[in-house]
Amino acid sequence: MLELSAQAEEVLNAHPRTRGLTAALPRTDTGPLRIALLGPYSAGKSTLIAALLRLPAAEVERIVDAAPKTREATPYEWNGVTLVDLPGTLSGDDSHVAASRHGVRGADALMIVTTSELPGEAETQAVLAALDADGFADRSVVVVNKMNAENSDRDVILGEIRKRLGPFADRVPIVPTDARDFLDAANDPELTDAERELLASGSGIDALAAELRRIVAPGVRGVRPSAQAYELLRVLADAEGLWNLHGEDLDAVRTAEKVGASLTRAAADVRKALERESETVASRIRTAGHRAADNISKKNGTEPTDTFTAVTEELVESHTDFDLAFSSATRKASDVLTAEYGEVVPEPEEWVNDVNPPEEYPVAPPKSPLEETVRKAAEKAAKHGAGRLAEWLEKVATDKERAAAVVDWLNKSRVGQKLFDPNGKLTDGVKKFKPWGKVKATEKVAGAAGKAQWARAVMGPAVDMMGVVKEQSERTAVDKRRKELREHFATVALQQRDSLVAAGELHLREWLTEVEHALSDLTHPGARIGAAREAALKEIGSLRDEAKKLVEQAVG
Repeated sequence: MLELSAQAEEVLNAHPRTRGLTAALPRTDTGPLRIALLGPYSAGKSTLIAALLRLPAAEVERIVDAAPKTREATPYEWNGVTLVDLPGTLSGDDSHVAASRHGVRGADALMIVTTSELPGEAETQAVLAALDADGFADRSVVVVNKMNAENSDRDVILGEIRKRLGPFADRVPIVPTDARDFLDAANDPELTDAERELLASGSGIDALAAELRRIVAPGVRGVRPSAQAYELLRVLADAEGLWNLHGEDLDAVRTAEKVGASLTRAAADVRKALERESETVASRIRTAGHRAADNISKKNGTEPTDTFTAVTEELVESHTDFDLAFSSATRKASDVLTAEYGEVVPEPEEWVNDVNPPEEYPVAPPKSPLEETVRKAAEKAAKHGAGRLAEWLEKVATDKERAAAVVDWLNKSRVGQKLFDPNGKLTDGVKKFKPWGKVKATEKVAGAAGKAQWARAVMGPAVDMMGVVKEQSERTAVDKRRKELREHFATVALQQRDSLVAAGELHLREWLTEVEHALSDLTHPGARIGAAREAALKEIGSLRDEAKKLVEQAVG
């Protein structure tokens, strides 16, 4: 237990919030056991102490002659232990309550004092809390004082006390006493010896002394560790309470949590669109493959040219539609964050293959003018001896210098400029580029060419597989070709879905990192407090669990 207390001191000292609690942690203590007297104002706690100490009349009056009787914890040595007289808990004085609570926390055992008038609801709850949460059930005695008062029915009163103790009635001894009768028997000179004997034997003080000796019989090493384990639990509970945030700290953490939740929602919305649209691309590729396979001629095993062209266009359009949908989802998330936190939220970088936003095409389904322009440039280049269309597109898609040349060619006129930079994010007019604008423009042109080049690359193996079937009369050969073609497109579909998801995730993370940096003034203070709180509560919770195990072992 003391080892746990030392660990707790290290944890509590780690933060100014909890540093002040270290003084309350249990430490090595071989001093006399402390029995605290807990009870309401005027229950007779001081009188009981006087009776146990067998004080003479003058001393009795000295310790009981105050109202409220006891203002602070007062120790008295008795039978090798220390009786601690605590202020009354129901005196109406808050300082008395605080002093009493402090005294209970430093006690090894309790003498819970009530009267024949029976405890009220508040007193009953305080007693149950001491027995249960504070762990004094097996280290307590309940004293019902003033039991010999007129019109007191002992059996009725004790039965009611047991009822109010509930589950602890069989664990806690109940001793009826009348301390005043005992003191009168000892100090009243007018009483006869028989009267003295009658009052003393009926006062219950000797029975109380016997119960107190039984409780402390195990000694310091037997009683104190359990008391200290419960006190360690109480200190740790206080430490957790100090991490309940208020004021500016609470506002800072809530702001950080709000921003975090907003970013999580934005990321979730974009990822949902990314997963949906990438799966749509995969589905369209598979469908295109089925279309190509179904159109293989049963006569000679070849693919009609119009089908080949249509499938190629479908592959390109599937990527164009993905770009549009993913860009739209990212823009929407950006708009939502901007509405919440203002223009400080950075716009997401353009998706490499970005197309014009849908609002610019309110009637017809959107198509990318950039892709159309790159395609026409490719056709024109092919006519001038630049090679086959697919070869030229491959060079633009993979050779940044070739793509940059196309960018320069497009930016020679405002019309061309509008084709690849409709929103004015990349250029400052004809033949002028913003910082990094030409790099981005080159990536866009290379991406546009890459779509067409990729589609033709996908169709390349298909063309090889659709060669003339040697055994034209065998239908199985055609069916085999069709199966191979479907499998080819199914493989491409999965590859494209996964590559789009990976690229989209990277694009999203880069933008979210920029947003987090832009909102750092809002999030960092709360994040620091929240992280410190989480770490501290984790360590405190671990210590608390270990202390509970010790308590359970002691009870067992």
